[in-house]
Amino acid sequence: MKKVLYSSLTACMLLFASCDKDYLEVQPTDAVPSELAVSTTVNAWAALNGIHRAMFMQYDAQDQGGQGSIMISMDAMGEDVVMTAAGNGWFNNTYKWLTHRNTSATAVAFTYRFYYKLIANANNIIANIDKAEGPDSDKAKIKGQALAYKAWAHHQLVQIFAERYDAAKGSNDQLGVPIMDAYTLEGKPRATVEQVYAQINKDIDEAISLLPSSRNAKSHFNVEVAKGIKARVALTMQDWETAAKYAKEARNGFSLMSEKDYLAGFNNVDNVEWMWGSDQISDQTTYFYSFFAYMSVNFSSSNIRSNPKAINSKLYAKIADTDVRKQMWDPTPTAVKDANDKTVGYDVNGFLTPTSFSPKPYMNRKFMSEGAASSIGDVPYMRAAEMYLIEAEALARKGSGVAAAGVLAELMKTRNSKYEFIPLSDQALINEILLQRRVELWGEGFRFLDLKRTNSSLDRNASNHSATLAGNILDVPAGDKRWQWLIPQDELNANQNPGMVQNPL
Repeated sequence: MKKVLYSSLTACMLLFASCDKDYLEVQPTDAVPSELAVSTTVNAWAALNGIHRAMFMQYDAQDQGGQGSIMISMDAMGEDVVMTAAGNGWFNNTYKWLTHRNTSATAVAFTYRFYYKLIANANNIIANIDKAEGPDSDKAKIKGQALAYKAWAHHQLVQIFAERYDAAKGSNDQLGVPIMDAYTLEGKPRATVEQVYAQINKDIDEAISLLPSSRNAKSHFNVEVAKGIKARVALTMQDWETAAKYAKEARNGFSLMSEKDYLAGFNNVDNVEWMWGSDQISDQTTYFYSFFAYMSVNFSSSNIRSNPKAINSKLYAKIADTDVRKQMWDPTPTAVKDANDKTVGYDVNGFLTPTSFSPKPYMNRKFMSEGAASSIGDVPYMRAAEMYLIEAEALARKGSGVAAAGVLAELMKTRNSKYEFIPLSDQALINEILLQRRVELWGEGFRFLDLKRTNSSLDRNASNHSATLAGNILDVPAGDKRWQWLIPQDELNANQNPGMVQNPL
C-alpha cells in the first residue's frame, strides 16, 4: 500500500540530522520516535522542542528553510514586495506565479509536507501525552502547544491549497485539505473548507483552555498566542465579533515597540511587541536557507547583493513622511565616498552596504541578519501590531467605526507621532486599516493570504515592478483559479483515496 505524504512523516522524523545533546545524542531535536516521545513529560518537552526547531531548520533546497521560506513565497506572490533583479534565481518563479501551479515543483511539495509534518508530530503528542509520567501542569502545557500547532498548520494549508472561506456562502462545501486528526497510514480525502475550519476551531479552542500565559520562550505558544491564532482564523471566516474579541485579548501584556526598536532590524524575538517567533542561536545557523539570506539588507548572499527586496513604490508614496516605518525603505540609495572620492558603500536610509551590493530604488532595510557573514536572525511569526490591525478591521467591518478608528489610532501614534485620524466613511476606514496593515506587516508573509481572504485582485501595475522579472504577471483577478496552489503530484500519486483530487488546472 502506498502511504500519503502525511503518513510517512512520522516515520521520517528520525532522518533529520540536528541533535539535541540535552536529550539523547542519537535523537534529532525534531525526531523523537513515538515510543519515547511521550513516555514522560521530559521526553514530550523534547519532542515539542523538535517542532519548534522544525519551524526554521534546513530542508532539501535553499527555498526550504521552514516557515520563513513560506513567508517569502506569500509576499513574493503579492504586490508589495518587489524583486529588483533576477539575482541567483531563488523565488523568481514564485514571483512569476509559476511555482505554485506546477504539481512537480519542489517548493509546492515542501509547503504541503512542511505543515503536515508539524501536524504529524503534534498528533503524536496529543494522542499520548495524557498517559505520560510527569506533572499534570506540564501535560496541559505540552498538549495545548501541540493543539495550537495542529490548528495553525491546518489553517495555513487550507488558506494556501483551497478556495477562500466565504461566510456569505453559508456552507463552505468547496474542497479544502485532508484533516489529519490522528496518525494514520491510510490516505484521507479532502475535507470541505467548512469541515477544516470546524476542526481548526475545535483544536485552537482546546489549546486556549489548556495554555497559561507563562512559557519557556517566545518560540513556544502561550494562551495569548493561541488567542492570536483564533483571531486570525476568525478574520478569514469573516467572524468579526470573534476576531475583534480574541485579537484584543491576545495582545494583553504586549507593548507596542518604540521607534528606536522599529529601526533595529526586526531580528530579535526579545522585542517587547513580538508575541511568537523563532529564537535562533549561532550554532543553529541555516546559512542560505535562512529568511535573512533573502530578505535582509546586510547578509552577503548572492541573492541579496544583486536582488535586494524593495517595496512597491505606490505603497511607499502613501506612507507619511513623519511615519517611522518610511525609514524601512530608501527610494534613492546613495553612494558614499571617501576622501579620495572613491565609493566605499551605499547609504540605505542610514545603513551602509558594501560596494559589492547593488543599490536599488526602494530597497528595504527592515530586516537585518547578525552580519554579512551570518544569516542568523529571529523570524517574527506574530506581533502585537497585527492584533491591533485585526481588531480594528473586524470592528470596522461589523459597523463599529468609532471603536475601530480608536484601535487604529493606538497603533498609529506609536508609528507616527504626528498622526491625526480624519473621520472616514465605513469603506474608507476599512481601506485605511488595510493600507496600514500592508505597511506594518511588509515582508512578514501576509500579503498573498490577505489578498485571497478579502477576495481582492493582484495589481502590480504603475509601480516599480518589472513586467519582465514578474513574468508579465501584473494582474490576477479575484476569484481566479490561480489563487489555489495545486496539490503536489507526490501526494496524488501516494494517496489513492478517491476523495483526494486536484484543484482546477
